[in-house]
Amino acid sequence: MIGNATAYGLWTLVIVNSAIFILFAFSFFKPQTGRDWRSFGAFSAFLVALFTEMYGYPLTIYFLSGWLQSRYPEVDWLAHDAGHLLEMLFGWQANPHFGPFHLLSFAFIGGGFWLLATAWRVLYAAQQTGTLASHGPYAYVRHPQYAGFILIMFGFLLQWPTLLTLLMFPVLVYMYIRLARREEAEMHRVSGKEYARYAAVTPRFFPRLNLAGS
Repeated sequence: MIGNATAYGLWTLVIVNSAIFILFAFSFFKPQTGRDWRSFGAFSAFLVALFTEMYGYPLTIYFLSGWLQSRYPEVDWLAHDAGHLLEMLFGWQANPHFGPFHLLSFAFIGGGFWLLATAWRVLYAAQQTGTLASHGPYAYVRHPQYAGFILIMFGFLLQWPTLLTLLMFPVLVYMYIRLARREEAEMHRVSGKEYARYAAVTPRFFPRLNLAGS
């Protein structure tokens, strides 16, 4: 049996963890426009859905319980550790907190928050001077803050995948792509050729692999 304690129905932990990560992201992102608030609100909804299943009600486990129990009868699927589905499904049945997917998730989550923080400093400085944000992470991608949100969400999916967050993830990615395109259209109107030259050499979300030569 994997795990020895059922750890759900802990709604205080749902609220506390959601608040901590939402406020942490808020301190880095600092939404100002309506578009900022929409993107931040969608990210916050993802976190609430995640922590609700992590500590409140394991909807995914219950929904898949028949299939999971028949395929992996040695696992106690109501134990909290079993919520680390990728570790369980791939046979990492010792301590999932030290499993490969859990450790990899920390890299994505940490990298996402780092990207949010560094991008905000560059963007704030550019706004204060009325110049185009093109330094720091903006030298590699045009929308590092949206990329940061995507990295964080993907990291949490690796750590604790649920049916709801798996459905939300592509929808939110599509939303961030649409928001990015709207921002670019506005920047083209405001900055004209300057932004066009910047956009021509800087990818939207994924940095070029040949960074040394670009």
